[in-house]
Amino acid sequence: MARFELSECHHAVLGEGPVNASTLFDLGMMYSVGRSVPIDYVTAHKWFNLAAMQGNREAARLRQEIAQQMSSQEIAAAQRAARAWL
Repeated sequence: MARFELSECHHAVLGEGPVNASTLFDLGMMYSVGRSVPIDYVTAHKWFNLAAMQGNREAARLRQEIAQQMSSQEIAAAQRAARAWL
């Protein structure tokens, strides 16, 4: 699996204020388990990737775990989505 480092994640915003790794991790959890949203591994991978870039080790572990259930095309789509979000 290719891994891209995006260094400007700490400048990103979600809603009206800066976003932190905890918020990004929570979004990843929401989509990975289907909490209040349909399960979507591509979106979960995106949020875990962004949280991992801010230093969340658990997000990096879970990103790797769900990547094992994804196709290479899905992983590429998640990585593109993370770059686009930044």
